[in-house]
Amino acid sequence: MSETNQGANVWPTFRYRDAKAAIAFLQEALGFEVAAEYTNPDDPGRVEHAELRWPAGGGVMLGSARDEGVMTKAGVASGSVYLAADNVRELHARALAAGATEVMGLTEQDYGSLDFAIQDPEGVLWSVGTYRGADSE
Repeated sequence: MSETNQGANVWPTFRYRDAKAAIAFLQEALGFEVAAEYTNPDDPGRVEHAELRWPAGGGVMLGSARDEGVMTKAGVASGSVYLAADNVRELHARALAAGATEVMGLTEQDYGSLDFAIQDPEGVLWSVGTYRGADSE
């Protein structure tokens, strides 16, 4: 996948009580890059939609929590994302330095992946590892 994110067809999405803080955390802790951020003109602290790109391809979308909408109806309050990366040790140190809550330290998995897991300040679980899927081997 190219760095311009062409062809990404899976987009994990999240709603945060403090979307601005979540964006800042994901940039600092994991190295996401903001591709788009649209705030409410009447409330600049409210993020209507943001797209954050993962430097290795793909990304996530997020926004401020809402009282309406499909995610609210579904009871979505947190989630989990797996990020494939080559620099797992560097990202682990970076995430901890940014104040992430460690859920699983650096672990060599039976299937050959080096992984770790953290939670962001609102409870979303972010797993990072070298495994890139069954077709990548």
